[in-house]
Amino acid sequence: MTLDQAQATVDEWITTTGVRYFSELTNMAILTEEVGEVARLIARQYGEQSFKESDKGRELGDELADVLFVVICLANQTGVNLTEAVARNLAKKTQRDATRHRDNPKLTGGPTASDQ
Repeated sequence: MTLDQAQATVDEWITTTGVRYFSELTNMAILTEEVGEVARLIARQYGEQSFKESDKGRELGDELADVLFVVICLANQTGVNLTEAVARNLAKKTQRDATRHRDNPKLTGGPTASDQ
């Protein structure tokens, strides 16, 4: 599925199943909540926190998809074409960071003990 297709699919779902878009402000709050759920799961899967009973059965892919869904909603309702926006953003990053990461001594030699 392309970004254009994802935007069209989400719009179709919103207008048929979801009735209408929540306001931009409400969707921003929902996005924050969904990102928090991703952070919680990653802290438990890859960090030092242990799982709680309420965390069991959650899947990272599903939580990331929730984030993406809300981002797409925000893009749709504010007139942002994500295909064009991602292309512009990658071009900006490529020019700005052409040698930045390659020349970063922190990125050579693998992770350090403090990174783990």
